[in-house]
Amino acid sequence: MNIEEVREYCLHLPATEECLPFDEYTLVFKVGNKMFALLNLDNTGTMNLKCDPEYAIELREQYSSIIPGYHMNKTHWNTIYFEELDSKFLKELIHHSYNLVIAGLPKKKQAKLRFE
Repeated sequence: MNIEEVREYCLHLPATEECLPFDEYTLVFKVGNKMFALLNLDNTGTMNLKCDPEYAIELREQYSSIIPGYHMNKTHWNTIYFEELDSKFLKELIHHSYNLVIAGLPKKKQAKLRFE
């Protein structure tokens, strides 16, 4: 997937918002006002995705294109060189991140998001 395809895919997830809260090079995707993906816009082909800590270690051991999250909590975030991954697998990683954030929201907020 290229950078525009990644952006479009993230935006297609329900209740997703995008913003540039840090700088003009880091596009942030949020659900329930919580980040689930950060997309680097300066042509490095990288993005940060939230990940279950045990799964994060497993992914890093299996894929050279997945490393501890740059400028993030390395226990919970991975940096992904997305152009090096199969698009189906990348979509799974994006969904994993999105679902982790949804699961961490209060039940009321989760219910509200389901009906928006």
